[in-house]
Amino acid sequence: MRIALFTGGTSEERQVSLASGKEVLNALRARGHTVHTVDTATGFVPPGEEGGLFPSEVGTEPPDSLALGGACEPSALFRLTELDIVVEADIVFLALHGSPAEDGRLQALLDLAGIRYTGTGCLGSAVAWDKRISKVLFEACGVPTPPWTPRGLEPEEVVDRLGLPLVVKPSGGGSTIGLSVVRAAEDLPAAMEHASRFDPDVLVERYVNGRELTVGVLEDEALPVLEITPSHEIYDYECKYTPGLTSYQVPAPLDAAEAWELGRLALTAHRALRQGSFGRGDFVRGDAAGVFYCLETNSLPGMTATSLLPKAAAAVGITFPEMCERIAAAALEEA
Repeated sequence: MRIALFTGGTSEERQVSLASGKEVLNALRARGHTVHTVDTATGFVPPGEEGGLFPSEVGTEPPDSLALGGACEPSALFRLTELDIVVEADIVFLALHGSPAEDGRLQALLDLAGIRYTGTGCLGSAVAWDKRISKVLFEACGVPTPPWTPRGLEPEEVVDRLGLPLVVKPSGGGSTIGLSVVRAAEDLPAAMEHASRFDPDVLVERYVNGRELTVGVLEDEALPVLEITPSHEIYDYECKYTPGLTSYQVPAPLDAAEAWELGRLALTAHRALRQGSFGRGDFVRGDAAGVFYCLETNSLPGMTATSLLPKAAAAVGITFPEMCERIAAAALEEA
């Protein structure tokens, strides 16, 4: 296949995107495909300059999106669809995280240009990106999710409704950027202000103490459940992308009935949110009742050296290059 790899960008998740892009690029080339790299912030990257684009590591803190130039303008993104290597490609492989890829805007432009791309379409991407809308849909299709408050409540009203502790996060976002765990009422206003830097819609939900579990989905099949044990209180940016700070177990130590049920919930959430050929659902199993609560789905899960979807695929014998090739082939079949 002739593939245009979209990576980089100007979101707070730029380094993660580049780390995913590097792994996907090497994997697809190893399978014999012709792959050209496009940094959505700057355009086509000649093969001789790829080494200077990709970082050796993600780092412990996300970059400032304003320092990177802020969000890409739609006109600049649309010009990428006019590049010869994109027009002539069989598909675009999206190795991107954050806006404007995970929120569906880039997919909408690719749809308008008639260009095939990997993963979820513009509608499903937008729905999964908005955690508040996602939770409404989870609840509607019978997938448990932690209780949350509507928009516009004052901090004291939030505490009255949900109690403590709480999780505060941007409704649109990823990689736990802007997320805080609040255990004291006096800390809630600052946490809400911090989250609002990344999205004016701040989502506050009840904190569920328990085991962190994730289920990858590949071509409408649930992969083995993976359990995450971070060295920090939460699976934060540093734990996600720093080797050695998190331990992973796949398959997770669950009995067969529990693993089946979690796979069912992951597929139900994936389908309800109109996700594409691959994705991932993140859950926490509450210590008290043993309920599996869905936190969110990810329409463009990470493809880095520490990412979860590749680990789950490997557990059933699917190598990383094979997984990337299957994702690329699905984009052709869905056209």
